Amino acid sequence: MELANRLFFRLYQCANLLHKTGSRAVESEGLTTQQWAVLGALSRPEVDAGMSVNDLARYLMVSRQNLSGVIGRLERDGHIRRAYDERDRRSRLIKMTPSGRVVWQEKARPKIRAYYEDALHEFSVGDLTHMVHYLLKMLDNMKQIDQRTNESESTEAP
Repeated sequence: MELANRLFFRLYQCANLLHKTGSRAVESEGLTTQQWAVLGALSRPEVDAGMSVNDLARYLMVSRQNLSGVIGRLERDGHIRRAYDERDRRSRLIKMTPSGRVVWQEKARPKIRAYYEDALHEFSVGDLTHMVHYLLKMLDNMKQIDQRTNESESTEAP
């Protein structure tokens, strides 16, 4: 139990410092780590046509409510736009704008790359591979906890 507590506390500290120092790394581009995550998700080739807010929230593992403010700010700044889904005109998709692509590709990504290099200083490729492996295992376990919790809450609802 003590080792687990230490591990989760360190993850908590890492998450907080990622938000703080990661946001500093891209603040000159007017971005936060949450906006960086959204732009990164939308920059993937497989979502060139855009993503629904629900799909984006699931991909980032955040609530729609937490995502709505981030999307609003990115839209206000011209980095993303809402467009009708050509397959279903009732649905809207979130797409990166051309100016958003410039901010992402040419301005933010080089700073993010430098941030990664600093944050991962003295980690070997093997260290990183192991860390990704173990974090994915923990993420899978947490997804199962979340699914069980959601199932039990839905059976308890009136």
